[in-house]
Amino acid sequence: MQQMIAKITLVAAGLSAALLVGCATTGGTSCCGTTSEGSIMKEPFGKTPDGKSVDIYTLRNTNGMEASIMTYGGTIVSLKVPDRNGNLGDVVLGCDTLDGYLKQSSYFGALIGRYGNRIAKGQFTLDGQTYHLDINNPPNSLHGGTNGFDKVVWKAKAVPTDSGPSLELTYVSKDGEEGYPGKLKVKAVYKLTDNSLRIEFTATTDKDTVVNLTAHSYWNLAGKGNILDHVVTINADKFTPVDENLIPTGVLQPVDNTPFDFRQPTAVGARIEQVNEQIKFGKGYDHNWVLNKEPGKLEVAASAWDPGTGRMLEVSTTEPGVQFYSGNFLDGTVTGKGGWVYQFRNGLCFEPQHFPDSPNQPSFPSTELKPGETYHNIIEYKFSAK
Repeated sequence: MQQMIAKITLVAAGLSAALLVGCATTGGTSCCGTTSEGSIMKEPFGKTPDGKSVDIYTLRNTNGMEASIMTYGGTIVSLKVPDRNGNLGDVVLGCDTLDGYLKQSSYFGALIGRYGNRIAKGQFTLDGQTYHLDINNPPNSLHGGTNGFDKVVWKAKAVPTDSGPSLELTYVSKDGEEGYPGKLKVKAVYKLTDNSLRIEFTATTDKDTVVNLTAHSYWNLAGKGNILDHVVTINADKFTPVDENLIPTGVLQPVDNTPFDFRQPTAVGARIEQVNEQIKFGKGYDHNWVLNKEPGKLEVAASAWDPGTGRMLEVSTTEPGVQFYSGNFLDGTVTGKGGWVYQFRNGLCFEPQHFPDSPNQPSFPSTELKPGETYHNIIEYKFSAK
């Protein structure tokens, strides 16, 4: 990624410290704000084919942790965190240029909506009316359709706070966009604290609709190679098995005596090649786990640890489920940051969510949102090293 170096002076505990902040850019640099807890930088990243300007905002805390987020798709382009020796490394997959993001179809780092994951046959019925969605993952609709929230340019506002730099992104989805009912007003706030990156979603509608927002970063805590040695824990006694089209059957299946039991720390590669119908359908792990948690409460859902670097990621959510995906459809067709050609299982995803196909599954937690209600969802990525 092309590097531009910008110098910012922060005041902390009455002392001034000069920090060098590096970001991918196509041109100049401007300072959006500083506090005693960190800084925010804004830089241009190019334009979409229809001429919309795309910017990157870089949030940096006083520990050197750095998150770069672009307005196209609300995408986490880079997230640099220390290893056990204090060395910073980028732990998310992505592209060096805006053009790279425009050409790929893997949702690298993007915000996902209106509906994360799959809806069977691209349709659902609400209030007696059947809605037909864009079918972009035949025979299903996936991640909001061909032009979901990952493909739009969000409005952005930098918000320095006393507890860490934050970035407020907003988008208004028109009634009927990608087939979904209601005008949906969405806000996503990224906030960088001393050891975590938090995303807080809110949304309102003017008509009954369905909403399931999430984020789709691919993690590689080593910053190279595959993720089979990453040690994963998922706080779930059950998962939702799927059919050959990756649509849940409606059953909540215990993970006992299956390759889906991650209640104890287990390497991703330990059982991923087992002869198992569910593993076959997903070409590995691409399933929703039913979390052991109180609905709406922010609790730890999953974690991953890289033995080589010691980096640890802990994912907390207010949602009832998490999709664990082992990068099974990465196939060498995307050249990522620094020339890394992303291959099979070079990254893993934790996508906190309501369950896939919930609008067609009455027994699943509801994803309906009505006028006068406010959708609320928090995802937090906490980092450490050991």
